Amino acid sequence: MDLKVYLEEKKSIIDKALDDILNPPKIMPVKIHEAMRYSVFAGGKRLRPILCITACEAVGSSFEKALPVACALELIHTYSLIHDDLPAMDDDDLRRGKPTNHIAFGEAIAILAGDALLTYAFEIISQFGLKTQEKDAVFQVGQEIAQAAGTMGMIGGQVVDILSENKKIDAKTLEYIHNHKTGALIKASVRAGAILGKGNSEQIKHLTHYAENLGLAFQITDDLLDIFGDEKKIGKPVGSDDKNQKATFPSIFGIEKSREMAREAVIKAEAALEIFNEEAEPLRLLAKYLLFREN
Repeated sequence: MDLKVYLEEKKSIIDKALDDILNPPKIMPVKIHEAMRYSVFAGGKRLRPILCITACEAVGSSFEKALPVACALELIHTYSLIHDDLPAMDDDDLRRGKPTNHIAFGEAIAILAGDALLTYAFEIISQFGLKTQEKDAVFQVGQEIAQAAGTMGMIGGQVVDILSENKKIDAKTLEYIHNHKTGALIKASVRAGAILGKGNSEQIKHLTHYAENLGLAFQITDDLLDIFGDEKKIGKPVGSDDKNQKATFPSIFGIEKSREMAREAVIKAEAALEIFNEEAEPLRLLAKYLLFREN
């Protein structure tokens, strides 16, 4: 399987679905719909929605069963990026090689665009739940995604990250930050696809273990890219973690140990997929890709 071709195909499907779901910019209030679309279509990899629909396929179902929820996950992720970039947070001017939302539209509209994307994500999930016969699965997925995005997940990790700036923290605190700030939504994405695809308890258990290790590998490589990445490829200035005095895996464990930890996480992620056949091959390739990604 050619992973690049697979990712491009899935991204095209997701982009089309997102375009259909989001309000066109001509609808009032025009500015907010422009701002929402600006960040959603700013060039993201669509990792979380791809994980969602790929996990759905891994348990033997069609990706269409998870597509609306996959789109909702991308809206939640995009909202988090808009807010992360704000002056009160990371104060970044570039995201994916383009001016960040608050640079393009002003802080007030950027805040509201993030709020709108988060709210709309759960409207999409609710609408899907009303239409499908698998209501219990959609309700469970909605609850897990809400938890992953809230104070017990992404927001909780972000809060501890902010409170840890300019401080020397231990490995346990760093683990908490990244398991919640980054890992929670990645795990929810994989579990959502598996649940919506009617995976059995053993399949969901193994995919959860896969997602936990994938999230760890993703965050470590993200920290390393902030040091060694090519600004043109990652679409934002390198060194922002150091500028903001953020705790990272390289700052706690060192560069070589961090690389080793990423490799170990990928090995564990692949091992979690041993019960699956070729239908999980995209997930295996995605784990390996994280070690060599450039953006």
